[in-house]
Amino acid sequence: MAGKLTAGSGILLVTANVGSLFEDLDNLQKTWLREFYQTVQSHKPHFIAVHCQEVGGKNYEASMAHVDCFVKELLSSDAMKEYSRARVYLDENYKSQEHFTALGSCYFLHESLKNIHQFDFKAKKFKKVVGKEIYSDTLESTPMLEKEKFPQDYFPECKWSRKGFIRTRWALADCAFDLVNIHLFHDASNILAREKSPSVYSGMRQKALGFVLDRITDQRFEKVPYFVFGDFNFRLDTRQVIESLCSTATMQTDRVGDTNEVEKLIYRESENDRKVVLQLEKKLFNYINQDVFRENNGALFLQFDSELSCFKERLHELEISFPPSYPYSEDSSQGKQYMDTRCPAWCDRVLMSATAKDLVIKPENEEKYLVYDNIGPNVCMGDHKPVYLSFRLTAGAGKPNANKHKCCNVQ
Repeated sequence: MAGKLTAGSGILLVTANVGSLFEDLDNLQKTWLREFYQTVQSHKPHFIAVHCQEVGGKNYEASMAHVDCFVKELLSSDAMKEYSRARVYLDENYKSQEHFTALGSCYFLHESLKNIHQFDFKAKKFKKVVGKEIYSDTLESTPMLEKEKFPQDYFPECKWSRKGFIRTRWALADCAFDLVNIHLFHDASNILAREKSPSVYSGMRQKALGFVLDRITDQRFEKVPYFVFGDFNFRLDTRQVIESLCSTATMQTDRVGDTNEVEKLIYRESENDRKVVLQLEKKLFNYINQDVFRENNGALFLQFDSELSCFKERLHELEISFPPSYPYSEDSSQGKQYMDTRCPAWCDRVLMSATAKDLVIKPENEEKYLVYDNIGPNVCMGDHKPVYLSFRLTAGAGKPNANKHKCCNVQ
């Protein structure tokens, strides 16, 4: 059982793109829940935050009923019975094109956790958390969160994007912090992503992430430490990766006859019977040896993971020591295999402000309590492996901000 607050409160922050789970309820969802429960049992946190993206999957109109069953299973399972309070926010209102993000933010509070409050953004005060509550459909009117969908012109290629963010604010003992669920734009075409370095898609994600950071640090509310975790869709620099993987290969370009548009790029070895090393199409990234992305947890490719560099003053991350989190095979018998649709990348991340990092990395925080890893490394969890950060928030962690917290009006 989880320990008392005086020994430090265990915090578990999880990000999970769950789009695949609603395509295969019998296999994927059961496996996913089992692995999640095992992570909870292993770390025994007092406070759990699960940020989901693509709630309902690709066929969300047909799958929203399955989402409700998934959440009820989480709330009623034996593995979660000691979590006596919960808040679940599901953006299920797919009929509202203007607002729908398919984000889901779930928070579970252990029965031993006494001093926990949630911020009411309308009343501008913290309120005690009691019981279990689920909110869905029109989250825009819920005062306990802020939700925004990115403007359409942020991703002009997509007629109807489901990308945006949800923000909640919490106070644990004397420490207040924001938790932001985020889903950024994907790479629509591997061909276009390769054209320049950094890619056009990287620029779109940079603009959207800057929008979120500006929003959560503006003058409307007190500034507090923040954790931003979700599917950032960060990709490796495609052009640089291909140059590295195919440094001795020659490139063949296939074009569509009537438009002359590039349809396929084929990289062949100069010798060795001109064996094909890589085939690249809009939605194909077929490399001859995908083991390279798993060896040493993909460490060789971290040099091409550079989308965070322009935010180095505003966002921090613990060292990555797990393989790229996407795009895994959705075949329930393939736990480590990547699909050949995209170049593997660390899309799913837990990032934090400098002040939040100070809460996480403290001298008294023993290393065994600080873990940044993925969930279900050896089994199929869908096309994304969930990623989590586990740490202990020691009593007194927020003392420098204690007066600020009090002025927020705790109710």
